[in-house]
Amino acid sequence: MSGPSYTVRVAEDPADREMCFAVRKQVFVVEQGVPEDLEYDAYDAVAVHVLAVRDDGVALGTGRLLYGAEAAAKVGGDLTLGSLGRLAVAEEARGLGVGVALVRAIEDAARARGLAAVDLHAQTHALGFYERLGYEPYGPEYLEAGIPHQGMRRAL
Repeated sequence: MSGPSYTVRVAEDPADREMCFAVRKQVFVVEQGVPEDLEYDAYDAVAVHVLAVRDDGVALGTGRLLYGAEAAAKVGGDLTLGSLGRLAVAEEARGLGVGVALVRAIEDAARARGLAAVDLHAQTHALGFYERLGYEPYGPEYLEAGIPHQGMRRAL
């Protein structure tokens, strides 16, 4: 049995961004208990958001890329690094390759901006997922929004 047909695109207009935020709210705020004031931040206005949308228009997942000065604080000041974040896949779409497609789309966006690598803060339960995509852990484990995280990076 195959999953639904979907496309992944950069969220260009306000309706796309609202779909991104709705998926994030369901996954991070409702499912994981992240406070809403921590989930949404000033970076949302400047990030490149990607969106996975089922053929019938239902949002399946999202993620974002920060680069340049906006990413500098998250990646130790290195302007050649992008920061992948807020990767979220709707419960009904998990296991269908949506997360992989979103990560690859974010990496494509990073390459298009001349970045050398992508950095991320992975929830520790997702380390295997990112390792399978070529990300390598670095540094100590830490808490972010009360959830254990690990820094990871992949050269492009």
